[in-house]
Amino acid sequence: MPTTHTLTVRDESTLGDSTVARTLEFPTETITVRELIRERVYQEVQDYQRGIDVRFKGLVEPSPDEVALNGPKAVRPRRDVDWKAQFDIACAAYERQQILIIANDRQTTSLDETITLTRGSVVSFLKLTPLVGG
Repeated sequence: MPTTHTLTVRDESTLGDSTVARTLEFPTETITVRELIRERVYQEVQDYQRGIDVRFKGLVEPSPDEVALNGPKAVRPRRDVDWKAQFDIACAAYERQQILIIANDRQTTSLDETITLTRGSVVSFLKLTPLVGG
């Protein structure tokens, strides 16, 4: 039976608030930051499309066009959130340092950086928001 490696993904705020978002499984002991983001975004979109989450609340939000089609508070889940587009947006946000990822107690710096999964591995996502004004 193939071994899977689990990883707990948390979202954190700049105020120190933390929530457990989900547990992800990977078939290998090492993954890249890009693979981590891909799996997280894919699972969030799948949960939304299956009706597990009535309102999409993922790493990145759907485009204004998708929100306009579904309304800000969908009564029933819609099946038109494109996980690939969300993945591309999340990777671009990571590269612009709008999303920071802390793995194994240090900040990652590249989408191609390798993360080693160990028992009890936790990765934190920190979404940064630009200051208003200036």
